[in-house]
Order: sequence, then C-alpha cells, then structure tokens
Amino acid sequence: MSKFLSADTPADVFKHLFIIVVVALLLLLGFFYVYLPISTHHGETITVPKVTGMNLATLEDYLDERNLAYFVDDSSYNPGVAPFTVLTQDPAPGEKVKEGRKIYLQVSMKNPPVIKMPTLTGNSSKTAMLILKSYDLVVGQLQLVPDLAAGQVLKQLVDGKEIAPGAPVAKGTKVDLVVGDGQGNQEFAVPNLINMPQDEATTLLVGQGLQVGEVFEQAAADGQTPGTVVRQRPVAGPDATIRMGALVDLWIAK
Repeated sequence: MSKFLSADTPADVFKHLFIIVVVALLLLLGFFYVYLPISTHHGETITVPKVTGMNLATLEDYLDERNLAYFVDDSSYNPGVAPFTVLTQDPAPGEKVKEGRKIYLQVSMKNPPVIKMPTLTGNSSKTAMLILKSYDLVVGQLQLVPDLAAGQVLKQLVDGKEIAPGAPVAKGTKVDLVVGDGQGNQEFAVPNLINMPQDEATTLLVGQGLQVGEVFEQAAADGQTPGTVVRQRPVAGPDATIRMGALVDLWIAK
C-alpha cells in the first residue's frame, strides 16, 4: 500500500493525479445524478388543481391530499360572492409543480373595506356616477329637484340622509344623488318688456333668472323706436306667470 502511494518517479505523480481526477469526477456525477434526484424527487411533479370557487374551510384538506399548500396573499370584496371564496390562484390550474409547492390565492372578504366618501356635489350627474364607480360605490336614485343648476349634483345621500365628503363609507354602498332640473321652482309675473331697448330687456331677464330665447326682427311701425322690444313671448299680463330659467322670445323693431 505504501509503495502504491509513493511518488518516487514522475510517472507515479501523474498516476496519483489521474486517480484524484477520476475520484472527483465520480463524486461530482454521483452528487448531480444520484443524490440530488433522490433528495428533490427529481422528475416527480403534480398537476395543479382548480381551486377557484372553493371555500378556504375545505381547501386545506383538499390540498393536503395532493401534497400541496396555499398562501393567501390578497383579498377583495365582492357582494355577489360568499366570504372566503377563492377568486384567483397562482400557479394556474393544469400547471406542473413539485410536491409541497404553495398556491398563492386571492379570496373574497367577509366585510367590505371602508373608504372616505368622495365629493360629488358641484359635479354633473354623469361625472358623479363615474366617480362613484371608481370608488366601488353604487349609483342609487337620481332625484330631480327644481333648481337652475341643470344636471348638477346638489346633495349626496346614503339611506336618505346627506353624507359629507370624507365621511367613512363601506365599498358597495348605494349613494343617491339629488340633481337640479334646470328650471327652478319660483314662479312670478312675466315682466313687461314692450318698448324697452333690447339691451335693457336682456339685462332685466337675466337679473330675474330668465333666459333670452329666440330674437326676431321686424319693421318698425308708426310710433315704434328701432332697437326696442315690440313683441314678446310669453306675453305679460295680470295672470301671466313664468318659472325661473324659462325662455322669453323677443321681437325687435328694425
């Protein structure tokens, strides 16, 4: 044995080096092709089952039987889905994984998250509905009330009561909108604009919350001053009334 290990000549040295290299290669090949496959179950895979739609209460035993595990890394609220129902999974069904692999899940929450109520008043009803949708809130009833602000949200209500911007509200809450109809509810006597210069008549109408409708021209008759109102619709009279925001048509003498 001692003679075999001796290195009296250069040939002995090369012989020993060759033996060392062969042993090292055998150990390396044994590690990668024998030890690792045995320790990691090389080649053994499991097909990921579909777990979306399942409840967490039954999921653990179901995955244990298949040598898999799960981890809930996200949750969201959906009023139409039972609490703790699996919404999404990763890896997807049908993928091949190793034993013990965790499946990452998104599940439905039991209670909706609470957010701050957005500001809807002052916006158009269309804009307010888009804001509600972006906050995961539900558009309730649109109640039209007499007001000159046509289509503008005047109040925001939850369960019939006003809710202030910034107040806590649960996602999925129904929000009703009180919207102006553009008319107003004030009725008053139709102003008499006859023989009034056109610019003064326009100023008077705007000052009383009315709008100038169509403007026509007609030849001035005897005694009529050009540029003045010679006819109006609706006409003024002791019993004639008009609502705020209404239109008044004018005929102007040429």
